[in-house]
Amino acid sequence: MHPAMPTKARSTRVDNAYERLKTEILNGQLPPGFQAPEPDIATRLGMSRTPVREALIRLEADGLVDLVPRRGAKVLPISLQDICEIYQILSALEALAAGTACRKAGDETLAEIEEVLNEADDALERQDIEAWAVHDDRFHRLMAKASGNLRLEAEIEGFLDQVYRANTVLLRLNKAPASNAADHRKIVQAIRDGDTDGATETARLHRLNGMLRMKDVLQDCGLSHV
Repeated sequence: MHPAMPTKARSTRVDNAYERLKTEILNGQLPPGFQAPEPDIATRLGMSRTPVREALIRLEADGLVDLVPRRGAKVLPISLQDICEIYQILSALEALAAGTACRKAGDETLAEIEEVLNEADDALERQDIEAWAVHDDRFHRLMAKASGNLRLEAEIEGFLDQVYRANTVLLRLNKAPASNAADHRKIVQAIRDGDTDGATETARLHRLNGMLRMKDVLQDCGLSHV
């Protein structure tokens, strides 16, 4: 056996544990406040403790869990302040991505983005808000990628996980998106037109208005975190 293979196999197991736990956290299957010892989590996944421990360390770095000595991992909530800070940061980062995409994005990339928007519209018509959330997340990731700036894309994606998690809660409370879905098409059209200022400003306001709407819904429901 090649000496690198055990390390590669362990890495694969860690990635698998990480993705499974992350998906359950983002979808709310492991809700805020959920806590379990590492052995219980390993049993839940049908895996040994070592890859699970490494996966939990990665999730802690993502801000999704807190590792408590002798008590295991605890899923962290997202506070209203967290949400506002994340949306404010994204308003700047995604505005930069949209403006940069005016110079970088080709027709094939924009066609892929528009196809995602069509699927999102179909989901809204079916009142399938969970499917809409998946397509919305995909749109924002593709927009980040369209910038052609790998570091910018990575920064944006790090925040989008938290946005998706907050969105799933808000959609269940509000039964509708927090932000104006029509803004997405305005951004894409501005990119097609080479309108850097229009794409930048629409993307910026889209996030800020979404933040205000989410803030209103959570406050109306008496929630300080999700």
